Amino acid sequence: MASAVLPSGSQRAAAPAPPGLRLRLLLLLLSAAALIPAGDGQNLFTKDVTVIEGEVATISCQVNKSDDSVIQLLNPNRQTIYFRDFRPLKDSRFQLLNFSSSELKVSLTNVSISDEGRYFCQLYTDPPQESYTTITVLVPPRNLMIDIQKDTAVEGEEIEVNCTAMASKPATTIRWFKGNEELKGKSEVEEWSDMYTVTSQLVLKVHKEDDGVPVVCQVEHPAVTGNLQTQRYLEVQYKPQVHIQMTYPLQGLTREGDALELTCEAIGKPQPVMVTWVRVDDEMPQHAVLSGPNLFINNLNKTDNGTYRCEASNVVGKAHSDYMLYVYDSRAGEEGSIRAVDHAVIGGVVAVVVFAMLCLLIILGRYFARHKGTYFTHEAKGADDAADADTAIINAEGGQNNSEEKKEYFI
Repeated sequence: MASAVLPSGSQRAAAPAPPGLRLRLLLLLLSAAALIPAGDGQNLFTKDVTVIEGEVATISCQVNKSDDSVIQLLNPNRQTIYFRDFRPLKDSRFQLLNFSSSELKVSLTNVSISDEGRYFCQLYTDPPQESYTTITVLVPPRNLMIDIQKDTAVEGEEIEVNCTAMASKPATTIRWFKGNEELKGKSEVEEWSDMYTVTSQLVLKVHKEDDGVPVVCQVEHPAVTGNLQTQRYLEVQYKPQVHIQMTYPLQGLTREGDALELTCEAIGKPQPVMVTWVRVDDEMPQHAVLSGPNLFINNLNKTDNGTYRCEASNVVGKAHSDYMLYVYDSRAGEEGSIRAVDHAVIGGVVAVVVFAMLCLLIILGRYFARHKGTYFTHEAKGADDAADADTAIINAEGGQNNSEEKKEYFI
């Protein structure tokens, strides 16, 4: 007969069992020992359990081909949690879900990292059988923080961004995104008391297009469902972008006597507070009027020709844009129109003349072809009317003379 295994003490500083409880345990052990048969090859099996911290773990001890042998569940410290349907361990988080001759199923609520380890199922057969299940506790990151080296960066500058996921199990994987673009950071893992803290560093070169774009630190962990992330928006300063717009004349042709109005558009961060106009390699005309971003020149003349520059600046830098002015004669537009009309008329006349000449050539060709056939017919008539050969020769000669006369007449 196999010796019975007495349940051990409580996991949470259990008090000594009262006499009535000790008597009941002793009776249970004696009854279990009486039921142990000579080795019959029973099979005891369990399954490993993975649970997220704070949730419920279910431990199941199952018997194949049961003969009502006693089933016992022990914690990693070999303390008895359940003996049959009796719980000697004073931890109310353990609750009996099912007890039968073929299964002992127990739930553990509010699981913590300290509950992780091997739990043993024992079956009182001869010889006794034992199997264990491993509880693995997943701990999501307790805090996710992102820190940026500089609140405001300048275009072209490299900045450092750090993201820290604290106290997780297993170690967290950190991914970086700038807008929809994934970037690659460098991670370091620190282990402390079976917990892991991960810090990822991202070095980023910023451009003016990055202003207002979010930098996202995203966590991937088996205990996290969905997206766990935090983000910071980039603030990038950049030098002005300058563009000159002609607001008058509308047709874009600058002629003598007309007026010219140019507007300078400058965008930057911070916004340029000063926009100035200068004339490159010369002085600004005396009749030019400057009003903030606007340049107005009235009564244009050829002495106003030149390059006019708009300059804008902020704390980041300076930029400019140029406009080249060329003043045309006052009738430049009209003469151009007249020349265009003249060319169209001349082209039409030439086309008509060419068409008429082609028609005349066709008519003359047909006329020449018809009269040439008539000539050859009359040339042969003298020989056809002759009574003999001599007469035919004479007539032919006469016909030849007539032919020459006709040729002369024709020419």
